[in-house]
Order: sequence, then C-alpha cells, then structure tokens
Amino acid sequence: MPVVENVRLALQSLRANTLRAGLTMLGIMIGVGAVISLLALGDGVNRFIADQFTGLGTNLLFVMPGEFDFRAESTLTLLDATILGDIAVVPDAAGVAPVYSRDANLQFGGKTRLTHLNATTPDYAELRGYDVERGRFLTDNDYNGRARVAVLGTQTVKDLFSDDIDPLENDIKVNGLSFRVVGTLEEQGGGSFGSADEIIIVPLTTAQERLFDARSEQTGRYLVDVILIQAVNAESVPDVAIDATLALRQSHDIQFRDDDDFLVLTQQDFLSSFEQVTSVLSLFLGAIASISLLVGGIGIMNIMLVSVAERTSEIGLRKAVGAKRKDILGQFLTEAVLLSILGGLAGVVLGFLASTIIEALVPDLDTSLTAGSILLAVGFSATVGLFFGIYPASRAASLRPIDALRFE
Repeated sequence: MPVVENVRLALQSLRANTLRAGLTMLGIMIGVGAVISLLALGDGVNRFIADQFTGLGTNLLFVMPGEFDFRAESTLTLLDATILGDIAVVPDAAGVAPVYSRDANLQFGGKTRLTHLNATTPDYAELRGYDVERGRFLTDNDYNGRARVAVLGTQTVKDLFSDDIDPLENDIKVNGLSFRVVGTLEEQGGGSFGSADEIIIVPLTTAQERLFDARSEQTGRYLVDVILIQAVNAESVPDVAIDATLALRQSHDIQFRDDDDFLVLTQQDFLSSFEQVTSVLSLFLGAIASISLLVGGIGIMNIMLVSVAERTSEIGLRKAVGAKRKDILGQFLTEAVLLSILGGLAGVVLGFLASTIIEALVPDLDTSLTAGSILLAVGFSATVGLFFGIYPASRAASLRPIDALRFE
C-alpha cells in the first residue's frame, strides 16, 4: 500500500478519536518540550560562559596556586610576577599583572558595604579590557608611591554614593584607612567569578603593606593570589604557558620529578572545564526529560493495542479482500509514527515557549533553539513511535482473516 494512503488512513483514524489521540500525544509533547528547552538552556549556558571568559580579556593565561585552599598560604609571590614580566624569560608575553584579592569593608557617609577588593598593577585594566568611565586608572606613581587611591566599579559607586554626590576626589574608608577615589569604571556586567561591577581596585603595594598581612610566613616575600599574563596573540598562548611553567619551576626550585605547586591555565582550559560540567548536567537533565518520552511511547503502544482490538473486523475484511501482512503492518506503524511526530511537533512549540520564558526571566542567557535540537527531538519522538508501534502493528498483521472476521 502506498505511503500516502497509509498516512490518509492514519489521519482518518486519529480524527475519529481526537480526544484519545490528543491525550496519547500529551506524553510525547511534554517529553519533547522538556528535552528541547533543556538543550536550549544548556546551549545558552555554554554561550554565556564563553562570552564571560572572552570578556575577561583576550589571549589571557592565569597563573594560580597549586591548591585551591583559601586557608593555605599562596605559593605565588610578587617576585614570580616580576620574573614572568621579564621579556627574556617569557618573550611572547605582552603584559603581566599580579592580583591580590580580598573582601574589604568600605565606608562613606554612614554607608558600609562589604565589597570585593582587587589589589593590582596599572597594567591590569588593559589586560582585563576595563575602560575608565570617569577619572583615571592606577598609575605607576600610585604603584611605586604606595598611594591610597582607589578605582570603583559602577555597582560600588551606587552602593556608597547617592546620585547627587560625585565620587571622584572623595575619600572613602577601606578597612578603616582613607582612600581617595580617582576613577570609576564603565559597567562590565556579571562575570564568571561574580559581578565585575561590585569591586574596588587599589595599588598592589598599598594593599600589601597597609591593608593586609600579605607576607609569606616562611620567606617573608609578598604574596599574590593570581598572576595574569597576556600573550601577544592567540597563537602564542601555548608558548607562553610553557615558558611560564619552566620559569616558575626554576624559581620555586622544583625538581625534575616533583609536581608543580602552581597552575598555568588558559581561557580555553577554563572554558573546557565548564563545558564538561554543563554537558554532563545537560545530559543528565535530558535523560530525566526523556522519561516523559518513554511514558508517551508506552501510551502509544497501549492506544495502538486498543485500536487493533477495536478494528479487528476491519483488519479481517482487508485481509479477506487481498491485503497482505506488510500492508497491515505499514498501516498501523504509520499511525503510531504519525501520532508520535504530531506530539513531537507540539512539543517543539512547547519547548520554544519554555525557552522564551527562560530567556525573558534570565536575559543574559541566549536560549534560542537550534535546528539540530529540533531535528533531534522530533527524530527521537518518531523513533519512539516506531519502536512502541511495532508490537501492536505486528499483532494486527498476524491476525488470521477468519478469526478477525468472526471477532465481535
């Protein structure tokens, strides 16, 4: 029997039992909608993370302590940053900026805020791609003179100052010490490591000597939490990583077979790690959502068995007038697959609505649907219909005409 005729008969059967068909498609629709919305959410999270790491700056490498234990002393020092900034040691490094990060209490005009503080060098703004909205950034004179000056993020400005007060050239208290505000940054938005606007930036030398106890208990050297290195271009990133590793192993007197007490990570390393986590999470959530498809498939099998029982006499009549086994099999398989595909298409609409709602609630996430996810979901739903329709169709095709015609 031609496929077109099978489709016509399947549509005719579904129209004859519209409510039953709709309820049967509901499980498929919910399953496909859940799968599509979760895939869109996973893709949106991946794109968001990629954008955040791109926003950190271009061609960046991050030198970090070997153990992420905030109670332990950092293994990186200001001397390490000086070594890595030597063009003879790391020829392809365009810039180096050590960072010492802590939370600090800020006070102004009776307002108190606990804010993230980054103590760093004048090169930090260029490496991170920060633009100054008003005033200026840190200078070499600030760094060398251990000046008590600060640059504020936009959210920090809003938290401390009312609209009628200009933050520039005003003094604020940082852990009880007065700092002059010399600049404010342009709005950066949310970042992978928290808000990039809720910060205060001060000279590294000032923070190490006046704000915090930043000396190593073992060596007496000034400690840093991370060292940013910018490669001259993307192609030089692997060479910079190798040169930096060799330089720090020599500086830290690490023997040939000993493990490094530091990590040199690229933006791609961070991105790959996050993508692995989000991929596993998306797969797990997708597997849970697929349970709805399984339930929908069982519903299709159940309804198709009922349909076979109701149409036993019809099957017997068709076989009596010459219909072959493959014709009966094709008719009922087409009906099961069509039922599943229609549910899948309805699920695509449901998934689109769900992803649109998610994007409206979280504007930073781009949850737009991709053709791949739609084809995957609809194809999977068709496969479910085919799989769960095989048994009812085989049962219908195996009926003996004489028994079917006598069925009441």
